Amino acid sequence: MSSELKPHLHLEVGHILFLDIVGFSKLLADEQKELVQELNQIVRETKQFQAAQAEGKLTRLPTGDGMVLVFTNNPEAPVECALEISQKLQSRPQLKLRMGIHSGPVNPVADVNDQANLAGAGINVAQRVMSCGDAGHILLSKHFAEDLEHYAHWRSHLHNVGEVKVKHGAKIRLVNLYTDQLGNSALPEKLRQAKAAFRVKSAAIAALLLIAALGVGFWMLRRSQGRFESAVGSIPYKSIAVLPFENLSEEKQNAFFADGMQDEVLSDLAKVADLKVISRTSVMLYKAGNPRNLREIGQQLGVAHVLEGNVQRAGGKVRVNAQLVDTRTDKHLWAQTYDRDLADVFAIQSEIAQSIASELQAKISASEKAAIDEQPTKDLAAYDLHVRATVLINKAAYEGGEEQRKNYLQAVDLLNQAVARDPGFLFAYCRLAEAHDALYFQVFDRTPNRLALAKAAIDSAFRLKPDSGEAHLALARHLYNGYFDYDRARDELAIALRTLPNNAQIFEWSGLIDRRQGRWRDAVRNLERAIELDPRNRRILLDAYMTYHVQRDYRQAGAIIDRFIALDPNNMSRPRHWRAYEDAWARVDIGALRALLEKGMDDPAFLRDRATETFFLSLFLRNPVAADRALGAVTGNTVSPRGGPVIFNRAYAEGLVAQMKGDSGAARAAFNAARTEQDKVVRAQPDDDAESGHLCFLGLIDAALGRKQEALSEGRRAVELVPVTKDAVNGPDILYFYAAICAQVGERDLAIEQLKTLAKIPVGAEYGELRLDPFWDPLRGDPRFEQIVASLAPKQ
Repeated sequence: MSSELKPHLHLEVGHILFLDIVGFSKLLADEQKELVQELNQIVRETKQFQAAQAEGKLTRLPTGDGMVLVFTNNPEAPVECALEISQKLQSRPQLKLRMGIHSGPVNPVADVNDQANLAGAGINVAQRVMSCGDAGHILLSKHFAEDLEHYAHWRSHLHNVGEVKVKHGAKIRLVNLYTDQLGNSALPEKLRQAKAAFRVKSAAIAALLLIAALGVGFWMLRRSQGRFESAVGSIPYKSIAVLPFENLSEEKQNAFFADGMQDEVLSDLAKVADLKVISRTSVMLYKAGNPRNLREIGQQLGVAHVLEGNVQRAGGKVRVNAQLVDTRTDKHLWAQTYDRDLADVFAIQSEIAQSIASELQAKISASEKAAIDEQPTKDLAAYDLHVRATVLINKAAYEGGEEQRKNYLQAVDLLNQAVARDPGFLFAYCRLAEAHDALYFQVFDRTPNRLALAKAAIDSAFRLKPDSGEAHLALARHLYNGYFDYDRARDELAIALRTLPNNAQIFEWSGLIDRRQGRWRDAVRNLERAIELDPRNRRILLDAYMTYHVQRDYRQAGAIIDRFIALDPNNMSRPRHWRAYEDAWARVDIGALRALLEKGMDDPAFLRDRATETFFLSLFLRNPVAADRALGAVTGNTVSPRGGPVIFNRAYAEGLVAQMKGDSGAARAAFNAARTEQDKVVRAQPDDDAESGHLCFLGLIDAALGRKQEALSEGRRAVELVPVTKDAVNGPDILYFYAAICAQVGERDLAIEQLKTLAKIPVGAEYGELRLDPFWDPLRGDPRFEQIVASLAPKQ
């Protein structure tokens, strides 16, 4: 044996995209050459190719009928590059590709021309992955997909397709990557054939085993009952709701302490990815002390188990009773009483969480166990302040006006006291940032100082724990609310999800970002997942309702309203009105809409609560008297026609009513007053995307006053500030009213051009709006307009 050791291979991990042209061998030589040249050009134009090339982190390997791209800069690079290529192929149907992606070891070698090249197992696996696909497929090895699953923006695009046998008898587990527009959602033919063969083989084996199975089946059923899925539905066994703990202390102010106990146990359990844990908002509706039907609660929340408890605090002692109940059988599975010093309260919470997870046979990773064991603070007074502030923040989220503002400000004061007592209280910093951001976004305290205070709290949280999921979630909210930075907010949510797998807010905010970026199918998935974890959260239900509605999916929108009504059937007059309006609006049933309007006119309370929507319905139905009356019931100086960024002031609304009455003098006076008021608003606001709605509304006023060039200029500028490609929620609203401006000033062709776009996108034009809104009267009778209206008519 030689005493000289052979040098090790120089291995590194490559992120590999292998692609080839489908049907290449059947083409003529000149056709092959032309397609290869076209493919090379497409690949070279992708951003990922250019970025990696510039960094010196890309190796290109031609394969005759395709190529291999090995990225060493970013594991997401081959996926992003594949999607860019797929996007460009949509306009080149003659070029059919299949792609495979894998990460694995590669090593430099010299080819036959003594040129630098790469080889290695990573490339071999990528080729085998690709070979399983058909035209349009972007297939990933399961190994590679597991890395992407940590990021929320990839998860919904990854679809397991199973295991397939490849060269030399090796087996590879595959994942199909596709979006609404890109990729191929069909099962690859190779896997379809393999599964068909397996079913035939399985059927034969099953026939042989049937007699034996019958002999032991009943015994096995008894053994497995309650250990996996519910026998009466799809409720997973490893699912739980932590109900509010009852306060048994003589001092009733200790109710906050009981709330905190429940909240911490819930938070600890929610860190376990192997469990389904219902969020706080939904469980708080089952306050301790009220009669509880645990079977009904289990069905309403979609869980197989609930945890109940009570807390008694006296002096420096605390007693906690907790019990776990199977909601399907009412069987008590576990119970424990803890008598401890008050200082041990966080240890009690951790012990309860770990006992429950063990009872439910949940797998707990080392990092999850460490997170459960971690104490939020050692200062119980700071903890009490944090709990009180949390109650106020949760309450304010469903309020409006001055009461909402007061509760957020009080929460800020309490949390400032908490972090003053314990500067290491990370969760308090996160809630403090949430309160400041809510004051900025929801209460419209739009001062730079408010954003700065939120950011300071977030920075403090990150200094304490850079990998904190709570801190990353707080930063995501901050980026969304304060800066409309959706890409960075999405990245922060993906990081937060790693340690907060049951946090409904992550999926809720992901859905909101998806909407802004026009990822409508992803938005539905994320919001439905949020509802699964927080099924009685009215805010999330309303977000889901609006998401379906703006996609013109009125059936699903109505179903969400029904779920909303089911939360409190005896006190849901407003959602019942939405339901009736949704049905009538989807069909543009004039009779039903008039009946709704008459109901509003006859019921003062109904009119007061729904004055804005009644005002616009009156305009649509050409009833100026009802519109005048509804406007009189509107509190405040503004009315919002579509719930978006374009908001009418009262003077303009009065002008619309006067115009409908035929009083041109009064209408012009009102429009002039509206312009004076709105001009001040526009001048006072920065020229950015947040204020484009103000500019667009000024354009509408100028159109009503006959100021054509000013109106068109203001409308165009508003669209430039917030194009549909930048914001898929507010952008279409701006475009809608720009089209209305064009129609009002006689630019029919320009108006039709915008409406063609609006008819094809969510949040665009609706059938009922185009049929009834007076804005579109100048276009009626134009065959192009009528064709657009007909294209939006509900399908029978």
